[in-house]
Amino acid sequence: MKYLIVGLGNPGSEYNNTRHNIGFNIIDTIVKDQDADFESLKYGYIARVKFKGRTLIFLKPNTFMNLSGKAVNYWLNLEKLSVGNLLVVTDDLSLPFGHLRLKPKGSSGGHNGLKDISSFLGDNIYPRLRFGIGNDFPKGNQTNYVLGNWNKDQSNEIKNRIEEAKKMIYSFCIMGIDQTMNNLNKK
Repeated sequence: MKYLIVGLGNPGSEYNNTRHNIGFNIIDTIVKDQDADFESLKYGYIARVKFKGRTLIFLKPNTFMNLSGKAVNYWLNLEKLSVGNLLVVTDDLSLPFGHLRLKPKGSSGGHNGLKDISSFLGDNIYPRLRFGIGNDFPKGNQTNYVLGNWNKDQSNEIKNRIEEAKKMIYSFCIMGIDQTMNNLNKK
């Protein structure tokens, strides 16, 4: 079995460790833990990992967050995968910091990266893992907030929350979405 795990974020060092790049950060951690490396290929950076009899293909689109759909659609088609074997890892303003929510489908929730993926795939029925970044910002300051760095308390906790996200990704690939949601969505 093969899975395409897509971390959403923006390429470029100026975006490293920003709230909006948590998808990149989570899959970077998994790839590093598995002693694998990313290579620059069409529409993104790709790393392949063997895990418990599965092939996990990690994608960091290089198309910028709001244009992620082209990369996701390209790699799904190239690898001949159904959307059931896709998992998009993204930030979510509507969830408190560090809360994780795995869902089989859903609206974009105003997230332009998810909106673009939905437009390329033709619907919003694809699995996604949302990582809560909170919404503690003054009205009209959303862009600065999502492109900003974690505050001190969040920085101290981020490693633990990334570990929980990794567990959910591995479980999704081994146990499936329903069992993973039942077992881990509340944590």
